[in-house]
Amino acid sequence: MLPPMRFVATGDAFITRRLASSPTLWSLADIVRDADARFTNFEVLTPGDAFPNAVSGGTWAKAPEGVIGDLQTLGFNMLTWSNNHTLDYAYDGLANTQAALDRSGIVHAGVGRNLAEAAAPRYLECAMGRVALIGICSTFHETAAAGQQRPDMQGRPGINPLRFTTTYSVPREQLDALARIAEECGVNDGMKMRIKAGFGKAPEAGTVVLGDHKFKEGPTGVTTEANKADVARTLAGISEARRQGDYVLVSLHAHEAMGTDKSAPAAFLVDFSRACIDAGAHAVIGHGPHVLRGIEMYKGRPIFHSLGNFIFHNETIPHLPQDFYDKFQMGLTENVADAIDKRSDTNTKGFAADPWAWKSVVARWNMVGDATNLIELIPIELGFGVERSRRGTPRLSEDETILPHLAKLSEPFGTRIVIDGGVGRVVLED
Repeated sequence: MLPPMRFVATGDAFITRRLASSPTLWSLADIVRDADARFTNFEVLTPGDAFPNAVSGGTWAKAPEGVIGDLQTLGFNMLTWSNNHTLDYAYDGLANTQAALDRSGIVHAGVGRNLAEAAAPRYLECAMGRVALIGICSTFHETAAAGQQRPDMQGRPGINPLRFTTTYSVPREQLDALARIAEECGVNDGMKMRIKAGFGKAPEAGTVVLGDHKFKEGPTGVTTEANKADVARTLAGISEARRQGDYVLVSLHAHEAMGTDKSAPAAFLVDFSRACIDAGAHAVIGHGPHVLRGIEMYKGRPIFHSLGNFIFHNETIPHLPQDFYDKFQMGLTENVADAIDKRSDTNTKGFAADPWAWKSVVARWNMVGDATNLIELIPIELGFGVERSRRGTPRLSEDETILPHLAKLSEPFGTRIVIDGGVGRVVLED
């Protein structure tokens, strides 16, 4: 019988400035510290003097090294940092951040000097047992994926990737029309040249490729499927972690949505998360879209499809590269405040205008053996509508819309959440 264990988890800690001590923050810290295994997703870098990459996760995420200690002071003892910002400051930024995390002593997973290291389970030694953590990410630029080590070639630093394919289905007459369009406009000429030169693979029979998009005949719709090798690597890691530890957590950073509803995960994410539980994981902790997604109880274990934001300092980063300013036709005389105002159209669009980017929950749950016997959801808010300088740091919330919203998002997964005394509780089957 596995020992009883208490867990707490949050979504993204996009923390770019130091946390000031306050009673509201320490009330939150008391909740975090009450658990044995205490998780957050670290979505920034401490890059030192590293140069900015040509591409980023959207905002070049940079923070002082001291924020790692601030997270530890709040109580967190494990984190992942496999996300779309891991290569914001190229490989030097990755290496500097890895060194800072190593110095801190916090357990961290999902990134490494090669693919084997990025995919490896990391272990937290608790008084009640040993907890394994695996980090993986589906939202990333292709250059961010870690490379496999070979006997004759070193691997490449990066994230543990979860790649996927998207296939669009349309009726036969539309498929034929797409084939004609592709042929007549020449959108696939480059692909044809690569295939002819031996550098590419011909599309599978029955499909039509239009640029980066693949179509097949069928009822109108879209299907997504995770890369089989990435899934197999993760399931192997779970198998190892089950034998080397007591409990296994899988952290999944993913933006991909069902259609245009970012609060609904893409189908391949649901399938992957369930496969992790089938392989022996005790929980899957999702984050990435910066909003809440539903909670699923699968075979008696929780899948948090997204816990939204925990800390969201994406507007108060100290510096931005010129690449960011170029996106908005801005020159050398403008500053970070100007750039953020431009991107948000002075707080009228994007995250600044989305209240659900600033409302979330802290999840805590207990397990005895392989059975989950309690899941509680504690609402938090990050300051929607207040000044930028005071936005993004969490505090306990009395907002009565948060838990009903999460309950509604969880209904499609067959999960029922009851609310009592400002706390949500997942109804568990006997």
